Amino acid sequence: MKKIGLLALIALSVLFAVAAARVYLRYRHDMSVARERVQAGGQIIQTSSGPIEYATVGEGYPVLVVHGAGGGYDQGLLLSQFVGDEFRLIAPSRFGYVNTPVPADASPAAQADAYADLLDALKIQRVAVVGISAGGPSALQLAVRHPDRASALVMLSAVSHTDPPMSLMQKIVWNVMFRSDFAYWLIATGFESNLMSIFGVPPEVVAELSPAEKDWIPQFLQSMHPISLRQTGIFNDIRNGSTLDYRFERITAPTLVIHAVDDSLVEFSHGQYTAQNVPGARLIQLESGGHILMGQHEKVTSEVQEFLRRHIQAEVE
Repeated sequence: MKKIGLLALIALSVLFAVAAARVYLRYRHDMSVARERVQAGGQIIQTSSGPIEYATVGEGYPVLVVHGAGGGYDQGLLLSQFVGDEFRLIAPSRFGYVNTPVPADASPAAQADAYADLLDALKIQRVAVVGISAGGPSALQLAVRHPDRASALVMLSAVSHTDPPMSLMQKIVWNVMFRSDFAYWLIATGFESNLMSIFGVPPEVVAELSPAEKDWIPQFLQSMHPISLRQTGIFNDIRNGSTLDYRFERITAPTLVIHAVDDSLVEFSHGQYTAQNVPGARLIQLESGGHILMGQHEKVTSEVQEFLRRHIQAEVE
């Protein structure tokens, strides 16, 4: 009996080792692919604010797409689906994301000034601005500090006010998940539904998605690989989150705010706050969709495109 038990233990150990090796090899492969993708897609331009990574695609009126936490220029391009392909999309990596370094002053105001310097380097005078999630503060600051550069402003599930400090559990989750490439990869690969809940999308919303939007989820989650190229920016966003303050009355750009009531990551109060304080802002309140507006992509895209066409047409004329 002892020999049988020992053999069973050895067999289980071998199976575990083989399974662990397969997981590790898949992780190494996925990270290699992700690093190659990220390093190949952006370019660095020298500006008065220092080097900034960005990508640009398409032609037409320029639209600056400002990504959220965990992003980079690549997430900006992915989420530019809400803007459409009739514009010239400019997607920078914010401070601390991918290949854009963190300066001494990495506040949303300084980031907005860096956007203006990026536009100078690209010889672009005015853009429409789309701020997404944690990209909201610097998008707002661009409209506040450089009103001559922002012809229209769109805020999608975007941060606009200070939140209470993170709970101990939230700190543990964020520090575990965003401090390790392997930890984030493992959660994104094996616990997708749990990760979507962390990202503010209720399970009941995910359950009702169309096949196309369900297929989009892993694409979005994988866009944050490798997390080590984004963690400096993530924690910079968290530090800045306790000091958000704006002069909303200075915003002259026509403003559209879209936010879901069931967003548990950036609460609906952020959308309400922007709409109540930016002169003339319009709020589209979605009853479901969570933080990533799941199940609402067609509606959001239609609203954003119609808004931009209307105000950009007025700009051109």
